[in-house]
Amino acid sequence: MAKKDPYAALRYKEFNFFLFMRFAMVFAWSMQFVIIEWEVYSLTKDPLSLGIIGLMEIIPAVSMALFSGHIVDQSEKKKLLVKCILGFSVVSLGLFLITVPELTKELSLKTILYTVYALVFLGGLVRSFISPTIFSLLSLIVPKKVYPNAATWSSSTWQLASMFGPALAGLSISFVGVHWSLCLVFACSIMALIMLTKIEKKPILNPKIGEPIFKSLKEGLNFVFTNKTILGAISLDMIAVLFGGAVALLPIFAQDILKVGSEGFGVLRASPALGSFLMMIFSAYISLNRKAGIKLLGAIFMFGVCIIVFGLSEIFWISVLAMFLSGVFDGVSVVIRNTILQLHTPDHMRGRVSSVNSIFVGSSNELGAFESGLTAKLMGVVNAVVFGGVMTLITVSFTGFISPSFRKLDLEKDVEELESHN
Repeated sequence: MAKKDPYAALRYKEFNFFLFMRFAMVFAWSMQFVIIEWEVYSLTKDPLSLGIIGLMEIIPAVSMALFSGHIVDQSEKKKLLVKCILGFSVVSLGLFLITVPELTKELSLKTILYTVYALVFLGGLVRSFISPTIFSLLSLIVPKKVYPNAATWSSSTWQLASMFGPALAGLSISFVGVHWSLCLVFACSIMALIMLTKIEKKPILNPKIGEPIFKSLKEGLNFVFTNKTILGAISLDMIAVLFGGAVALLPIFAQDILKVGSEGFGVLRASPALGSFLMMIFSAYISLNRKAGIKLLGAIFMFGVCIIVFGLSEIFWISVLAMFLSGVFDGVSVVIRNTILQLHTPDHMRGRVSSVNSIFVGSSNELGAFESGLTAKLMGVVNAVVFGGVMTLITVSFTGFISPSFRKLDLEKDVEELESHN
């Protein structure tokens, strides 16, 4: 049985190239975001400027999400992903050029900031296509019987890259500076493109090619909003990320509160990803599908507790531990949510469902960054983080109280039925 084989998905050659490609992309993206956060705050010393970075990415990501989902379902996935990676490469190259030391001396602060914001905006546009394309491509590389295992390894790769990207960004800023750190980001995007060439083109499984866009979008939205399991999972995660995300304020904690510099910033930024990665590796061996609903609620509740502890801490190692444990509990949430999406989404609707998920969850990272920056400006940095953690606890408790069916969610039977049909 596939569920008893923790390496089931890894036995498919193309899936391994897929993981290398995804690692390179997420590594580059997370590293780039950290570098830009550091540079912008160093230039402005304004927490709201960190929120604006998130806002500049979320505007195109949300406004284009449904449209991109329709395009993904109508397109050959590999070709579309090539275009996405090329688009990201243009963004990373632009950021590399705008940080040339000789150039920055000649430009005004406003010009540099507006250029960075514009490039981040373009990156958000690219991102609206990348997420649903990768989600759809994964399901075409491995058979359905190993979807849960493939989802776990894919999420683990994402977290591993999210861990090393920020950590290396902090070290790289310290040793070679912002400009040459962005050169490494560009190199990683090219590596992702090379890995993608090892994957064959895949068939388009959508039987409604040429379907009017508004009819297609309506079908996708109706599916998500009538599927209580999918809707509940992505809504919970959205709330946790929106209110409980302290990551956007880490440059302030590193520079002004904990006073640990760029190296400490890299450690703080990488800690939650390390926790998530270890949890996801653990979940490849020990299934989280049994009593998934109560596990998801409990994990997000504990995530909120960790955020509160981090906000109140003035000791570096306690802050690192709090961020690490927040990643562990977030890892539980990610594994369960991705398993739900893979098991409950029809092949011909994966692009649209993933796009709706990106609106709820993916883009809430950037909206959460804006929320964190705004609340930090209004009520102070520490109060903003604690407020977000408290709101997470209230939301999870309320959801668990009013939705007994979600508390009783169990994915084990779904996995067993899928394997019995394959």
